[in-house]
Amino acid sequence: MPFDPDRPTSTTAASSAYAPGPKPAARPLSAAARARAGVPLEPALNLWGGLRRPEEAVDLPVIDADRASTVILPPRARPSLQQIQASNWPTLSVLRRTWIRMRSSMIETPLLRSARVDAELGGRLLVKAEVLQHTGSFKYRGAYNRLELMSPEMRARGVVGYSSGNHAQGLAAAAREFGAPAVIVMPADAPRTKIEGVLAYGAEIVFYDRLSDDRVGITRRIGAERGMTVVSAYDDRDVIAGQGSIAVEMLDQAESLGQRPDVVVVPCGGGGLAAGTGLCLQALPDRPALVIAEPAGHDDTARSIAEGRRIGNAPGVRTICDALATPIPGALTFAINAQVVDAAVAVTDADVARAMLYAFARFKLVEEPGGAAALAAVLAGRVPVAGRTVMVVLTGGNVDPDTFAKALTEAQADRGQPI
Repeated sequence: MPFDPDRPTSTTAASSAYAPGPKPAARPLSAAARARAGVPLEPALNLWGGLRRPEEAVDLPVIDADRASTVILPPRARPSLQQIQASNWPTLSVLRRTWIRMRSSMIETPLLRSARVDAELGGRLLVKAEVLQHTGSFKYRGAYNRLELMSPEMRARGVVGYSSGNHAQGLAAAAREFGAPAVIVMPADAPRTKIEGVLAYGAEIVFYDRLSDDRVGITRRIGAERGMTVVSAYDDRDVIAGQGSIAVEMLDQAESLGQRPDVVVVPCGGGGLAAGTGLCLQALPDRPALVIAEPAGHDDTARSIAEGRRIGNAPGVRTICDALATPIPGALTFAINAQVVDAAVAVTDADVARAMLYAFARFKLVEEPGGAAALAAVLAGRVPVAGRTVMVVLTGGNVDPDTFAKALTEAQADRGQPI
């Protein structure tokens, strides 16, 4: 049952339409339903114009760190089950088995709902509080799944990965759980909270300069020199399956309440959570729209999907969402997300700060900036809730106290009144 801080709710028995069984055929999302997934930058402009062919690239609105936007991506053919299997991507069956296998080792994070929030937004908002997961982030799921599926010999040699903090902590904690050595390549300016977390889980840290060093090259070199397995934060089938277990879990929770989301919104950095979520939603008979939220100026996944090729972010663009500041989409995650993402929203630092304040005030949750991006997209009005059921994932809460306090103070000052 979702926790409602404003009034108690009663448990209602409901048969789960998401229970294991024959998988329904995937249905393309209609243009009308896709258009309702977000609000175009210029509402009068029909981004679905009938003259554009699906294979043509879409020119995105200019996005900078001071302006948010929503891009509704062009219609594309949805991958069939056979195509997903042929590509060796995780199918719904794989995602469900992953969730069932890992359940005893994960925290089943709550699906929250507030009557007050619903009244304020005019619809139903379901909030998946993955901030309460082990290590304070959803990243533990993917790292754990990757370690669990390794051979004992590979685990004995250890793992190495690069991360600004959440994958770093998830990988370090999972490695400790399986008795495997771990080395984490982290930017020197990573939040102190995340650095301390990695050290607390017993991993070794190798620092690099975010603006000048090649983190991938450093990680591969360490892997080669020490015989360690490189574990990507997102560009790995087993990691994606682990992240996709969140979608399985939250849809199962929603079904137990008789709810089915019209739209699912997730933060997007490297794209692993989006890919796992999209592959899960893809198999549903009435597929919810999938919307990704990226920091303004770091909207590389949106631009890449629209252009049909991977495009990196311009160097030097800063964002408070350190967890989402990846330089370019992963090769595997891009291939998947190009097929399953319906709309992309860029949110500003001010949008994110307001979402952090809102999550704290309404749900009593401490969110890090990147973890609040999906909620920011909703509160900024880029993903309307009125008359619909919208599900957002709050992905992490590993934020320094000073950063958290500053964000809340600035958000409160911008509002000019208590939230």
